[in-house]
Formats: sequence, structure tokens, C-alpha cells
Amino acid sequence: MQCGVGQFARLLSEEIEKLDPGSSAALTLTRSEGSIADIWRAVGSAQTVVCNFPIVAWKRVILRPLIALAFARVRRRRVVLLQHEWASLHRLRRLTYLPALLLANTIVMFSPQVRRELARDPVIGWTAAKCVLAPLPPNIEAPSQTADSPLRQRLKAARENGRLVIGHFGSIYPGKQPNTLLNVTAVLREHGRNPLTVYIGSFIKAFDNVEEDFQARLSQLNLSEDVIVSGYIDSSAEVFGLFGEVDAFCYPLEEGMTARRASILTVAQTGRPVIVTGPSDAHEFDHHLRFKELIERGAIVLVPRGSDDAVYADAIVASLKQSTTYPPFDFANWWRDAAEAIIAQL
Repeated sequence: MQCGVGQFARLLSEEIEKLDPGSSAALTLTRSEGSIADIWRAVGSAQTVVCNFPIVAWKRVILRPLIALAFARVRRRRVVLLQHEWASLHRLRRLTYLPALLLANTIVMFSPQVRRELARDPVIGWTAAKCVLAPLPPNIEAPSQTADSPLRQRLKAARENGRLVIGHFGSIYPGKQPNTLLNVTAVLREHGRNPLTVYIGSFIKAFDNVEEDFQARLSQLNLSEDVIVSGYIDSSAEVFGLFGEVDAFCYPLEEGMTARRASILTVAQTGRPVIVTGPSDAHEFDHHLRFKELIERGAIVLVPRGSDDAVYADAIVASLKQSTTYPPFDFANWWRDAAEAIIAQL
């Protein structure tokens, strides 16, 4: 399974190489790759060491990235940490990242809310003074051609039979409030909309019992015939093929929408309405003008924080009655913006 942060790191490295050929190199660190000697040599040949957190397989591989950052400080190299999340991470994961925050000269974040979460941390909050913001692009570009699949045919048949297909894309974990979307699905069913909700993604294996809780809520609401979980899909052509059979996407988020939600940017490329909980702060997107434009043009529909499930259901139905034309999604320039902002910190 691809890690979203890992995919971001690869695409960022490629974009930096386009802008400044020969200026960067990647070192892969796993349990079998990247020995201590390899790390020492790589750090010695660099002016700046950049690391992306969080790491999905953190219990298995966290030590080597931390060694790389420690070597960088010993050898007087600059350390830039790209920290995508904070409060939404399990406390044990946050604990393993404390050395990286301490070692970093600069911490790049993609959301003012995540920076505030770090600033409120009673142990390490002072490191938020090292934070700068960069605009986050989507990890997946809409392909020129999509691919068919049995699930796509199932969604297509459902729409042809008058069902309302609601989509949710990305890894499934507690921070995305997956059970709340189940509640919204139940409301749509009560209103006679005959919904079919498809979670295009898989559950993250962690300390949280997210999959067990999800299945329990699914059973409680008697939605087994109205909800599909696709599991991980490694083909962007197949993923966007599924997107093409979705009427609207919905993300009820407890924290509200933040500028780090790459999954929302991915589905926004489809031109389908995306219904999302509004941000906790009106200035969340001031550093990310492209994201802000999607909201202003109605591609992303904000639902007020604290709204009940019926409000989300009504917003989905209302969005389908709107006739909105969005400009082409300029994937390349989204990535150029991100790379230039990060290069400025190197």
C-alpha cells in the first residue's frame, strides 16, 4: 500500500529536480535499506536534510530517519522537517516524533490549524515558533483515461437505477469521522434518496479500533446494503474510474476542513461537488490561494461546524441542483507552488 506522505515525498523530490536539476537526492530508509554508513555518507554530501513525517510504518522504521536528522546536526547540516499532522496522530506516534521537532531548524506545515495544534502541546509547543506554511497539492493527478472495474460497474448500475452515489476517498481513520458519513447516509435513506455510499480506500491499521467501530455502526444502522468499502486501489486510472460514478463527495470532519486535506483536492479534480465541514478558522486558506479559489467557486461546499447529519444530507442534495462550471485543474502548477515554497526553506 502506498503511504500518502511517502507519495508526497517522491513527487516533491521530482518537482524540486525539475526546478533545480541535480540539486537533490533521495535516500530510502527501511528495515532493509539505508544502513548507518549510508546515512552518514548521504548526510555528509548534503547541505540540507529533509524528512517527511508522519511515517505509516513508524514502529518499524522511525529510528533511521531520526538518526539521519541527528547526524545532520552533528555534521552542521540544516534540517527541514515536513510535518503533515499533529493532534490527529496517536500520542505514542507523537512521542516518537519529538526528537525530530527538536532537531529541526525549520518545520514546514501545510495548515495553520496543525501549527496551532503543535503550539498548544504542553511538552513541545514552543517548537511551533520554527514553523512556516506551504501550500499542499494533491498526490494523484487525474489520468487522461480511466479504467473500468467490477466496482465501477456496480456503481454505474446503481446510478442507472436511480440511486444517489456518495463518495469518500482516502485512508479511513478516526480523524475523518467515517461513522458520521454513515449517519448522513441513514438520513438520506430516511428522506427517500436511496443512497449508496462508497468509501474508496482502506482502513489504517493502528491502535484505534476504527474498522471494528465502523462495522458496529454499519450494523446498528442496518446499512449493509447501502455502503461499500473498496479497499486499497493502486491504480489512479481505476480510482478516477470510480470517481466518475460518484454524484457527490462528502467529508464530515470533526476538526473542520484544513489546508492539508490532499484527498479532498484529489476528488475536487473530478468536477463533482465536495461537501465538507467548514474550517475552524476563517484564515485557514490564506496561504493557499488555489485551495481558497476552489471554495470561492463552489467546487467545495462548506457546511457550518456543529451542523447535524441532516444538514450534510441537505447540502448533498442541494449541490446536485447547482450548475457550476469549474476551470481546469492545473495539477502541475499546484506542485510548482509547493516545491517553490519548500525550496525557499532549503
